[in-house]
Amino acid sequence: MHISKFVTPEIIFGKGSLNQIGECCLRLGASRVFLVADKGVIQYGWIEKALPFIKNIGLEYQIWSDFSANPRDFEVEEGALLYLDTGCDAVLAIGGGSAIDAAKAVATLTTNKGKIQDYEGIDLIHSPLPPLIVVPSTAGSGSEVSQFSIIADSKRKIKMTIISKSLVPDIAISDPLILSTVNSKLTRHTGMEALSHAIEAFVSLAATDLTNVHALHAIKLISSNLRASVASQVNEEAKVAMAQASLQAGLAFSNAILGLVHAMTHQVGGLLDLPIGEISSILLPYVMRFNLISSMDKYVEIARAMGAKVENLTTREAAEKAIEMVQTLAADVKIPSGLSELGLPEELIPELSQNAIKDACFITNPRDADVEDINEIFYSAL
Repeated sequence: MHISKFVTPEIIFGKGSLNQIGECCLRLGASRVFLVADKGVIQYGWIEKALPFIKNIGLEYQIWSDFSANPRDFEVEEGALLYLDTGCDAVLAIGGGSAIDAAKAVATLTTNKGKIQDYEGIDLIHSPLPPLIVVPSTAGSGSEVSQFSIIADSKRKIKMTIISKSLVPDIAISDPLILSTVNSKLTRHTGMEALSHAIEAFVSLAATDLTNVHALHAIKLISSNLRASVASQVNEEAKVAMAQASLQAGLAFSNAILGLVHAMTHQVGGLLDLPIGEISSILLPYVMRFNLISSMDKYVEIARAMGAKVENLTTREAAEKAIEMVQTLAADVKIPSGLSELGLPEELIPELSQNAIKDACFITNPRDADVEDINEIFYSAL
């Protein structure tokens, strides 16, 4: 018998759902909340809007925002110390993937000993985390529903992949109205990141019928709405659709894991200190090309979900359409054409490839690869 697991938090979704945060913290037993907020949500006033929902039910709080756009190991260790020193008993994250990843890492270190490096890999967290409530401010990371946390190792200059069911938040609150303050650049990067999550989850070796349903619907929503979401900050219909797409892509990849796109992306992101979404957006079609021979039938389904007409095409031609549709969408939303535009030095590719093959995300890639294969993909994507 094939046995699979599907993990998910309680999900509250809809415009105005930010007002649920206080009640959610309270029913998880919180009395003093450690509020993790990135600088963007503070700048645009979302923390100011959120605080009354915390204060009005008698909760105390400690705000923490001393972390980078790519949260670093020493930052989350300092955050955990602040959590303990201020007597907090729950973690609430409001922000993008960086804030949520940082919150998960802080929560891990408050109840588990050692350094965050001790938990790099799969299922190495052994003690339960404090209650964790998250509110995403971008449509892309899917971290609000995932069992992933990505933290930069400041010495090795790589991004560590931490995977554990312990990292799945207790409650995820997705309020699409928050997306209205996200600029077009971040919207396109996070939206394409959600697409890479959905596609990698769909072709993953660990994919199941449950993950496939979420992955395919996310692909369809992103293909139909990302252009409109990038074009206008006030297009509520597009924002709601992209919020749902990010959430569903997150459910898919949290349970099916990812693949070579993210195994490679984590290395470049750690080296250049760049957002994951910007890098994975460039790498996605190149890795899809490499994986084509392992996943042709699934690529046909991806092409259909993206709106391609494949009825009169061969399986190979229809599968190629999926890559073409991804490239067209990326071009329409102005994704950079190559990694060289991000400043990636060609001479570092062999080292990046060596590290990528050790990344936990590589395990579920549908096609086997060696270091030379990964080198070739990197060189092609320059």
